Amino acid sequence: MSEKAETRGPATRRRRTTVSAGAKQQQQQQQANGSKWHDAGEKPPPCPAKAKPAAEASRRASPNGKLDGEAGVSGGKQELTNSPKKQRSALEDIDDRLRCHVLQESLLSSASGYSNYRGILNWCVVMLVLSNARLFLENLIKYGILVDPIQVVSLFLKDPYSWPAACLIIVSNVFILSALYIERRLAVGTISETTGWILHIFNLTCLLIFPSATVLSLTSMTPVGGVISLGIYTVLFLKLYSYQDSNRWCREIRQAKAKRLTRSYSCPDVPQCNGSAVHPHVSYPGNLTHRDMYYFVFAPTLCYQLNFPRSPRIRKRFLMRRLFEMLFLMQLLVGLIQQWMVPTIQNSMKPFQEMDFSRMVERLLKLAVPNHLIWLIFFYWFFHSTMNFVAELLQFGDREFYRDWWNSETVTYFWANWNIPVHKWCLRHFYKPMLKRGVNKLLAQTSVFLVSAFFHEYLVSIPLKMFRLWAFMGMMAQVPLAWFVGRYLNGNNGNAAVWMSLIIGQPVAVLMYVHDYYVIHYGNAN
Repeated sequence: MSEKAETRGPATRRRRTTVSAGAKQQQQQQQANGSKWHDAGEKPPPCPAKAKPAAEASRRASPNGKLDGEAGVSGGKQELTNSPKKQRSALEDIDDRLRCHVLQESLLSSASGYSNYRGILNWCVVMLVLSNARLFLENLIKYGILVDPIQVVSLFLKDPYSWPAACLIIVSNVFILSALYIERRLAVGTISETTGWILHIFNLTCLLIFPSATVLSLTSMTPVGGVISLGIYTVLFLKLYSYQDSNRWCREIRQAKAKRLTRSYSCPDVPQCNGSAVHPHVSYPGNLTHRDMYYFVFAPTLCYQLNFPRSPRIRKRFLMRRLFEMLFLMQLLVGLIQQWMVPTIQNSMKPFQEMDFSRMVERLLKLAVPNHLIWLIFFYWFFHSTMNFVAELLQFGDREFYRDWWNSETVTYFWANWNIPVHKWCLRHFYKPMLKRGVNKLLAQTSVFLVSAFFHEYLVSIPLKMFRLWAFMGMMAQVPLAWFVGRYLNGNNGNAAVWMSLIIGQPVAVLMYVHDYYVIHYGNAN
C-alpha cells in the first residue's frame, strides 16, 4: 500500500468518527477527565479540516469519484435525523397541535391593552361623511342653492360708503400709543408707580367701554362688524394688560439693581448659520419703542415679553399652504352657514314661539350638529391656519396655539388646552397672582371662569344689542360640570362627557342668541 493510502486511511477513519453520533460522548468524556491524548503523551488526531485535502486527493484517485468516507458521512446524516434535537422539535410540533388556547382578553376589553383602533376611526369618518352627505343632499333638494357672496358683504356693511367697524378698529391705535407713552414716563421716573397704575386702569377701562358704546349707538354697525371690532378690542385689552404687567416686573428688577434681565420670560437669540444673531437681544427700557410695541400687537400671543423666540427665516411654501387654507375654509364656513344654518334657524322660530318643548329639543339637536361642525372648522381655520400664517409672516417662534384638547378627559383639561394663548394669559396674569395673594385654588379657578364668562357675554350681547345672559350662564355652568366630570367620570367616559358638552352645551347657548335675534327682528314678518 502506498504512503498516500496509509495517510488516507486514518484520516478517513478519523473523519467518520467526528461525524458519528458518538462524537458528543467522546467530547464530554474529554471535558470531564481531561484530554487523554495529553495524558498518554500522544499527539491529538488532526482536525477534519486538515484531513480534507487527503479526502479530495482520494476522490480524484478513485475511478468512480467516491470515497468510503462519503458513505460514512451519509450514515452520519441519517444518524442526525434521529438525534435528540430532531426528536425534541417533533415533540414540540405535536405539543403545539394539541394546545390552541392561551390566557388572553378580548381586544375590545380595556384589560387587553390593545390601542390600535385605526380601522374603527376610519369607519367613523366614513359614516360621518356619508351621513352629512345625505343631509347636504336633502338640504339642496329642499332649499336649493342658498350661497350668495353678495349677501356676505351685507353682513359687514349696510352702506358701502360707511365703514364703522373699520373706523373703530383704526381708533384703537390711540389706546395702544397711550399705553406705550405711559410706560415711557414710568421708565424715566417722571410719574410715580401709583399714577402710572391709575392711568393704565383708565386706559384699559376706556378700551372696553368706548367700542361697546359705539356699537350700541351706531345703527349702521352690523352684528358681524360689531363682533369683529369688539373681538379686536378684547384682544388689545388682554395684550395691553400683559404689556404693563411685564414692564412693571422689569422696573422691579431694575430697582433691585439687577445688571441684566434674567427673568424666565426672556428667550435667547436665534443664531444664523454664520453665528450672528438674527434679532438683537433687548433689555428694559430699550423695548419701549413703536416697533416693539406694534410687533407685540400683531404677534399671535397675548403675553408680552422683551425677547420673543424667533424663527430664522420665512418658509414660503408653509406660508402659501396656510394662506390657501385660510381662503378655502373661510368660503366653506360662509357656505355652510348660508346653506345649512340659516334655514334651520328660520324653521326653529315657530316651535320656540309656540313653546312646544319636544319640537324645541328636536330643533336644538338639529342645530347642534351643523353648529359643532362649523365650530370645528373655525377652530382649525383660526388656531392653525390663521395664527400659523401670522406667526410665519412675523417669524414668531412659539407655535403652540393649542394642544390635544380632543383627548380631554376633564372639562378643565379642555379649557386649558384648546386655546393656549388665553390659557397662558390667565395663568400668568390672573390665576397665579391670586394664588400668591393667598386665594383658595377653587375660588381662583371660579374667578377665571367668571372673567371668561364676562368676555363671552361681552362679545355676543353687545353686537346683537340684546342681553339674555345665555353665554354667561353657559360658561358658569362649566364650573359644576367640571367638578362632576372630574369626580365621577374618568378615561373614555370623561372624554365622552367633554364631547357631549361641546356638541350640545355651549353651541346651544350661542344658537339661543341667534334664535332670539331672529325672533326679535324677523318674527313679525313670518
